[in-house]
Amino acid sequence: MVHLTDTDTALLTNTEGPALALAMRIVVETAKILGAPKLIPVASAHVDGCLYHGDSGVYFAERLVELGGAVCVPTTLNVGALDLIHPDLVKFDDHSQAMAKRQMQAYLALKCQASWTCAPYQVGHRPVLGQDIAWGESNAVVFANSVLGARTNRYGDLLDICLALVGRAPYAGLHIPENRHATLIIDITQISSALKSSESFYPVLGSWLGKNVGSNVAAIIGLDDTIPEDRIKALGAGAASTGAVGLFHIVGQTPEAPTLEAICSDIPSTSVLSPTTAEFKGVRDRLSKSSGNQLDCIAVGSPHFSHFESVALLDALKGRKSQIPFYVCTNRFVLSKLEKDGRLASLTAAGIEIVVDTCIAVAPILQGNGGVMMTNSAKFAYYGPGNTGYKSVFGSLVDCAESAIAGQIIRDDRLWQT
Repeated sequence: MVHLTDTDTALLTNTEGPALALAMRIVVETAKILGAPKLIPVASAHVDGCLYHGDSGVYFAERLVELGGAVCVPTTLNVGALDLIHPDLVKFDDHSQAMAKRQMQAYLALKCQASWTCAPYQVGHRPVLGQDIAWGESNAVVFANSVLGARTNRYGDLLDICLALVGRAPYAGLHIPENRHATLIIDITQISSALKSSESFYPVLGSWLGKNVGSNVAAIIGLDDTIPEDRIKALGAGAASTGAVGLFHIVGQTPEAPTLEAICSDIPSTSVLSPTTAEFKGVRDRLSKSSGNQLDCIAVGSPHFSHFESVALLDALKGRKSQIPFYVCTNRFVLSKLEKDGRLASLTAAGIEIVVDTCIAVAPILQGNGGVMMTNSAKFAYYGPGNTGYKSVFGSLVDCAESAIAGQIIRDDRLWQT
């Protein structure tokens, strides 16, 4: 039985309008399924349902608009299926093109913010420690929970906009403080400092985490306490795409885990996993679905590239030009910053194609009927083959740059040797 306040009941019984009543019915039924005793207020939302997967999602959003719906908390939007700034990039048929645009427009009509990014936390939407929120998009969820210490479950498409409309969420899962305690300890103290200081280690660690911890909450020990945010972003994206991870802790780095004791209530009885370099190398190898040197394109930016990562790519290219298609997926906020500081011109001169508002993995952008795509993203490597028809090859950002110049796959394997 879900206890409803007078405010909840008013929303449910059409007192506040038909759109909110529809949304509230969905939220209450979800709470019953989850066994939640009550609903709680949320401070913000991030909506993934704006991505076109078929006409039904369009009709649902447009119905909410027709009924007078509008979000009641600050709400950012995940990627859509179109690049609204470079519309010719996406190769939809006429019907899908029109429906994808209608879906994006409907969410704007619901008063969501036109952020169109899977990394809202890097464009100013950063909830604070202990704050309850209602976020969709798996990498954003795990980042908000782990890096920011906010509290959200992995809310799915359509439910996410309902939560944003009513500003309420079921009190269940990771909203409950006790459920945020570590149930597994991941000890990587034995992994070399050189490997742990490399950019490509973190998406691999994330992929290992997703495959091995399930929906458990892991406390990771043995990492540096000053890991750059983009590396933790890559870790979370890998974990959330290959598994059901919604939260992890890095002891000494993430806000809820200043010490292991702070986040692990019974250390002696908590299981400890100690993955080896050989295990991580195996994960890295499995992220590649192609052998040989053939390379048809490179795609980075899943989650969306930050300004810092864009600068790092320019540094890796060293003024040289890519010999094959090279796509960087980012958001319009980073694009604007790159335009202002002159780096967009440098990226363009290097043969880089900037994709905004959407992503290679969810929109038909790549040319032809398949090939080999290189990436430094575990998420791209995991979803790419199924979503694009291209076989993936995983490497570091420097590997991607060197491969772009050579027009074939080049990877430095020295750090991964056991």
